[in-house]
Amino acid sequence: MELVPRRVVVDVGGEEHTATVGASGDVVAGPLDVRVDLGTGGWTWSLANGSGTALPVRSVALVLEVAGHRGPLRMFRHGYQSWSPTGTAVLGRAVDPSTLADLPFLQGVHAADDRTVTWPGELRSEWVTLVADDLHAPLLAGFTGGDRHDGTFRLRPGDGTVELWVEAFLGGAVVPAGGHRPLHPVVLDGPDDPMRLLAGWADRVAAAGGARRAAPRPVGWCSWYHYFGDLSEDDVRSNLALADRVPGDLFQVDDGFQVEIGDWLVGNERFPSGVDGLVPLIRAAGRQPGLWLAPFLVSPASEVAAAHPEWLAGGPGSAADQPLLAWWNPAWGGGRDGFMYALDTTHPEVVAHLESLGSTLAGLGYGYLKLDFTFAPACSGRWSDRTRTPAERVRAGFDALRRGAGEGTVLVGCGVPLANVVGVVDTVRIGPDVAPCWSLDPADEIVRGYLGVQPATLHAYGNTVTRSFMHRRLWVNDPDCVMLRSERTALAPEAAATWAAVVGMSGGAAVVSDDLSLLDDDAVRLMAEVVEEGERSDEAARSGRTPQVDDLLDAAIPTTFRAAGVTRRIDTGTGATTVVVHGE
Repeated sequence: MELVPRRVVVDVGGEEHTATVGASGDVVAGPLDVRVDLGTGGWTWSLANGSGTALPVRSVALVLEVAGHRGPLRMFRHGYQSWSPTGTAVLGRAVDPSTLADLPFLQGVHAADDRTVTWPGELRSEWVTLVADDLHAPLLAGFTGGDRHDGTFRLRPGDGTVELWVEAFLGGAVVPAGGHRPLHPVVLDGPDDPMRLLAGWADRVAAAGGARRAAPRPVGWCSWYHYFGDLSEDDVRSNLALADRVPGDLFQVDDGFQVEIGDWLVGNERFPSGVDGLVPLIRAAGRQPGLWLAPFLVSPASEVAAAHPEWLAGGPGSAADQPLLAWWNPAWGGGRDGFMYALDTTHPEVVAHLESLGSTLAGLGYGYLKLDFTFAPACSGRWSDRTRTPAERVRAGFDALRRGAGEGTVLVGCGVPLANVVGVVDTVRIGPDVAPCWSLDPADEIVRGYLGVQPATLHAYGNTVTRSFMHRRLWVNDPDCVMLRSERTALAPEAAATWAAVVGMSGGAAVVSDDLSLLDDDAVRLMAEVVEEGERSDEAARSGRTPQVDDLLDAAIPTTFRAAGVTRRIDTGTGATTVVVHGE
């Protein structure tokens, strides 16, 4: 099986133009000049606008024929952002979820391109993919970066052929007349073991992007999965009094402290000491203060939105004269039933605002900032600088926060397009939210096709194992929180223990999220074991020995996870585990 280049396809202003790849590497596709320099292990490429007028470029794709395959093709579908499912699908059996939902508002949260897929049977992956058949070891294709633009892989069945479209996604960014844009290189590798291919790709991305992979591993406590948005200062104080029961120094206050989304320095009525007053409370208990915020979203009722309407991105198309609606969470209220606006990260004053916010919070003593819902700048809309791609808009916001917060502050990306933030964040949430339950019933699906993005411990488990190779290569992985309470939960004890063990084996962040008064002695001992096992796995990852997933390409959610001398076989239906201990 091999991947054979056939043609270049560009989308300019919604019109596709096609050209055959020539020996010289230079092709003219409609109004664009595209240079493709093919090599044995991939290619470098760029585009130029010689048309004499500015052009909105949505994408540039090199189309590869999947030649010589035998049997059904399997595709490792890497998700777009933290919560987007990652796993393996079979061509002709699985479908792209957009074909079931047809809801661009949500589709743009979980794919670089928010449009509904129209090619029959198409499967998509973001940033990297593996393709395998019944006879050959898998092949890998992956972009070596993602801060300039996103990269999408489209596996498309045809009449007797299958094609892999390798698409540099620019999202309609305007290329001025005479303008030139280098595109991220693409590597092709294999055939080889899938975990080895993914690890090798991640190492190349890390080298190209200056990955921050030596950051401290977060260990401690988070408020979210017990208190959710009802957190109060009294809850903070009561858990601080019990913080010595669990390992680690991190004490992170999550959503629920703010008066409005966007007004991050003003606490609500449940926090009389204010955002600044929480820091001495946490430090007095010997803990590192951490804070959650959604820095690129603002509530319609916020002071920021009222004082600076010019900072808000505009809506798409006919809604351009209205603020862009980038997310919806009824619990946040905000005057529009939970709809939130997006800050325009291409506006110089917004960049200065974000830099100041990072500086202020770090100055108050927050050494750990969890940055959530950070896909917002990638949403389709009207932006001040139309030459910036969605990836560049996301990156601009993170870069501003990093400049403000400084090099010593731990920045965590959550709800983040992963490709966009290599080299600027220390830690990345790699899966959907856990929940005080193992799995969901199909009847719980809110939007058709997108059950897998809803909070459930099973969904977090799936991404933790399929993205395990990223740990200490691209950043420190954050699999999400451990929950060990036996009250106020639907998570069975065996499933809770399985999830805790997987978090430890992953080597990533180990943060418990319970009312600490509900943890019995067994739960306290288990958390200590999670941290201890995590230290062993993390140490192995520092030398390149990340966990292994034997059935990565055999199931949508793998069932076998190996790390630090232990293999766990997980029953994904119940969360039950079989454990095998072996030598390294």
